[in-house]
Amino acid sequence: MQQIDNPWRGTGLPEAVLNGAPWPSVDAGAVRALLGRCPAAAETPLVQVTGLGAEVWVKDERGRMGLGSFKALGAAYVIAHAAAQTGEDISTALKGRTYVTASAGNHGMSVAAGARLFGARAVIYLAETVPESFAERLRAKGAEVVRDGQDYEASMMAAGQAATDNDWTLLSDSSWPGYFDLPRRLMEGYLAMAEEVTRQMTSPPTHILLQAGVGGLAGALAVWFRHVWGDSPQIIVVEPDRAPALFESIRASCPQETTGPASNMGRLDCKVPSLIALKGLARDADVFMTITDQEAEASLGPLAAQGLATTPSGAAGVAALAGLGLGPDARVLCILSEGPEA
Repeated sequence: MQQIDNPWRGTGLPEAVLNGAPWPSVDAGAVRALLGRCPAAAETPLVQVTGLGAEVWVKDERGRMGLGSFKALGAAYVIAHAAAQTGEDISTALKGRTYVTASAGNHGMSVAAGARLFGARAVIYLAETVPESFAERLRAKGAEVVRDGQDYEASMMAAGQAATDNDWTLLSDSSWPGYFDLPRRLMEGYLAMAEEVTRQMTSPPTHILLQAGVGGLAGALAVWFRHVWGDSPQIIVVEPDRAPALFESIRASCPQETTGPASNMGRLDCKVPSLIALKGLARDADVFMTITDQEAEASLGPLAAQGLATTPSGAAGVAALAGLGLGPDARVLCILSEGPEA
């Protein structure tokens, strides 16, 4: 477990290193308005977890819209927004359109579900390391699955090439130079969760731990929490030590691509940061941490014992608590981002 204080807190990284990336959205009203038209949309619970030293509250995203993770608020929201702009019958609004992406997990489910709901086609690229059980879940949602690449980054490159070759819409949950509009809207969808939390907590937390892969979840929530709660909560970003893209980018003061073996925190095992997320987190986060696979695994039993079974990725924020040494005066917010593997 390692951590560094963020020297860019309050100001953010120099614009010159961010290649025109926009700030994360704070338009939670737009998200509420669109989700209000979805019969599957409902708040997820905020639950207290005991035995961790501090007063710990967990936002439980395992039941979000029947998809098993917070990602239901991301790609599906982007696709719903596109359908709403057509003014046509919602079930066929996007007929003829194909969305393509790469996924190591729940993002692909969100793309598949959104495409199916609005009449579009979904093509999901999976690396060879992604379990076949997940491929079957995607196919059950109507998606076409393509195996390509040894890791997520390779499958993402393949998806991007397929989008170019076939005139499909690339819908990534990351962002890079020249690709900002859709990932920014995707992050905007996560504001639904953030807005729920700020209503559900009777008092602001003293510490907020946000796990990160490319950083979309952490970036979206951090900007909203600063918007509502100001500077008081300490926001801590948690990554696998095998994929410390944000950690190393903050340390280097510019975006960094990292390398390393695969992590058991597969949903967070992303070697390159999203530029939009990095821009927001460099301004809004106080501390960046990395945790080991073993530290993530150790948090699963105590959570399961309290009815909160999840994965190492889903528990990463809770796992990082052990390295902070917080006492009973601390009020901590963590995100349980997904349910256990099917």
